Amino acid sequence: VPASWSLRERQPLCTALRSPEGPLIRTVEHLLAALSAEGVDEALVEIDAEELPIFDGSAVPWCRAIRAAGRIENGAPRRTIRVLRTVQVEDGRRTLRIEPHDGLHVSAHLALAHFGPLDWSGTITPDVFLSEIAPARSFGRYWRAMLGRAYGFVTRKPFLQGCGVRSAAMIVRGRILGGMRVADEPVRHRVLDLVGDLALAGHPIRGRLIAAHTGHELNHALVARLMAEPDAWELV
Repeated sequence: VPASWSLRERQPLCTALRSPEGPLIRTVEHLLAALSAEGVDEALVEIDAEELPIFDGSAVPWCRAIRAAGRIENGAPRRTIRVLRTVQVEDGRRTLRIEPHDGLHVSAHLALAHFGPLDWSGTITPDVFLSEIAPARSFGRYWRAMLGRAYGFVTRKPFLQGCGVRSAAMIVRGRILGGMRVADEPVRHRVLDLVGDLALAGHPIRGRLIAAHTGHELNHALVARLMAEPDAWELV
């Protein structure tokens, strides 16, 4: 299944792709984020299930595997999408915009009950991603995760198969079981997902992103809006 925004299929709690021939692949965002942050433009990923492994809920295992495997230069020039003007999408209090900038810079805000305002801002580089973003785990309320697994069992679909207290930051009674792995972990994971979803544009993006309460739906809406407005960017 090509990793393209045009093949994205709406699925709960993840990013999923469906090829024109029919196969569906779920939970691709952590791998795509790691590949993008590590500067990998082309990769062939072979799996034997509909859902990629969640591991510990972070992108660290993917980053380490990519670095261990190494990369091969293909000799082709690396082309990037340079943003020329501001593009914005919103849904109530959720907003996401991208504006011209040299490099990929993200400023993200998230407010959660019991946690208060959470913020992260920085330029995405391989080392920054590995140390500050990749360790942040998927998060959510425990009962909702278990409900998702039950849905997969009833429908006989591989949905959230690896989800559990060892593979996500589970929120129970207003706190994360075991504590946060990194400061402001939930908002950092939203940045992780955003980097992965942006990878579906097909080329690295150069721009400044300002995100408030963003999630997969808004991330994909921004990519689709950007692709639909060719005067807002150029391929360089």
